[in-house]
Amino acid sequence: MLPRISTVRAGSLPRDPRTPRKRQQRWAAAFVTVAAIAIAIVVMTSSHSHKWPEAVRPATFVGDSTCLSCHGEKASFEGTAHRITTQSPSRATILGSFTSGENVLRNANSDLHFRMDADSTGFYQTAVFAHGADSTSRRERIAIVAGSGRGGQSYLYWKGDRLYQLPVSYWSSNHRWINSPGPAYIEGQANFARGVAPRCLECHATWIEAVPDLSHENTFQAQGAILGITCERCHGEGKTHVATEQSPLHSLHSPQIVNPAHLTRERQMEACAQCHGGLGTPKIPSFTYVAGQRLDNYVDLPVPGPNETVDVHGNKVALLERSRCFRESKMTCTTCHDVHRTQRDTTALSGRCLTCHQEQSCGLFATRGRAAVAGRCVTCHMPEQSSNLIVSALEGEKKQAQMRNHWIKVYPETANR
Repeated sequence: MLPRISTVRAGSLPRDPRTPRKRQQRWAAAFVTVAAIAIAIVVMTSSHSHKWPEAVRPATFVGDSTCLSCHGEKASFEGTAHRITTQSPSRATILGSFTSGENVLRNANSDLHFRMDADSTGFYQTAVFAHGADSTSRRERIAIVAGSGRGGQSYLYWKGDRLYQLPVSYWSSNHRWINSPGPAYIEGQANFARGVAPRCLECHATWIEAVPDLSHENTFQAQGAILGITCERCHGEGKTHVATEQSPLHSLHSPQIVNPAHLTRERQMEACAQCHGGLGTPKIPSFTYVAGQRLDNYVDLPVPGPNETVDVHGNKVALLERSRCFRESKMTCTTCHDVHRTQRDTTALSGRCLTCHQEQSCGLFATRGRAAVAGRCVTCHMPEQSSNLIVSALEGEKKQAQMRNHWIKVYPETANR
């Protein structure tokens, strides 16, 4: 019998008994490659996620409208004092009147008066100096409106690339023009020379680029200035956050934005103290601090001594920290304040006190009853007082801004009101 001969079909090759093993090796190599890529992505993502958000700049600024497209519930922020603390000049943003008869400020010097004018080219302050039958004048254009208007407004002007405060401000309580506050402004004189420092603008704007100048600290690049306290002033630049949230891999990233509510108590207080903790002395250029970082790396804010007088405007954080309420709790500024909406109702704010206290514990409750104390926690224990820092002169009289004292305690003088 002849031996059996195996046949091979045309177009095929004999099966290699090692093929299954090779296939397994290829699958293993592919798995290792994919795993390595995945690990690399996670490592890079993790490294990027732990980078703290940067301070906002024009190139990384997305604007409040972009923020509100996702966070529409915060829209009320657009009307807050923080948001409108600096604005471009317009009929709507300037509270003072340009109507004839209401647009002139006279003072103790009969040879000097100020006139506020508006025309198609802009808004102006003019100092008119009378010299007998002759007169001279100096006219400057309002470039920036500073102040929300709750207490008042001041006005800034450019001289080249230097920014100065104008000599006439607006006082809301009197509904009239007034000499600008501060020792630089003496009634009867026209001072156009008070420069505006970066540290001042840092608390009234989101960004303006300071130009290094050894002889003048008020030199800036006007182009690209971002006026008012916008979302990104407290939360960090938004461009990276938006790109992260729009990425298919966004779930692998941290949000790339600061949420002050998630910070420690100390860091939350510092976020407010950068502007409500005194003027301080900058250690590095302004507009570089981002909430959540150590504030003392950016600005030196001396802590007032226990017996040192603190102005009601100058350092609200220091006054709050003296309060027993603060010392014996974990409260922060946002325990009472919702920075995303306007809060002016002291009765409603007093309701925040009742989350820890009871009306019956008030010393006046036993003798005067609930009607005498209900809704009065703030007006009694945080009264409005005169500031010795925000002082103006008007017709020979000193005018002091009224600010709420954040040292929460018993004020005997308010109990009898």
